[in-house]
Amino acid sequence: MTSVPRPASSAILERDGRFLLVLRRNPPSADMYAFPGGRAEAGETPAETALREFREETGITARNPRLFETYELRSHAADGTLVSHFVLSVFLVDADEDMIAEAADDAAAIGWYSLEEIRALPVPASVLECAERLTAARVR
Repeated sequence: MTSVPRPASSAILERDGRFLLVLRRNPPSADMYAFPGGRAEAGETPAETALREFREETGITARNPRLFETYELRSHAADGTLVSHFVLSVFLVDADEDMIAEAADDAAAIGWYSLEEIRALPVPASVLECAERLTAARVR
């Protein structure tokens, strides 16, 4: 079975070696920690989607989106049936340091996590990969 992927975006905000993650309430990746993000609305660019979703889920207005990575994400039911298919654009963003994140929209919880803490959380593989790459680049 083939499907046309739906566009989605997420945004990475890092402060002092910690990444802002939300506990997702809804599929895909329900009950997993992820970078704030979601599905594109009609007429939005990927960067606009990332900024809107970030604000909706965290209460923080981010700026300066820079494309970091793109993933094709498919999820399947136990019988192998395709459940969802997205092309996820992941952006690095900036935000004022005094802004405090609050879980909103479909975020059940929110927090700042180091790479080591992320490794112990239920996260999509793409989240762990991004956090590892960014941490490694900072250490060099």
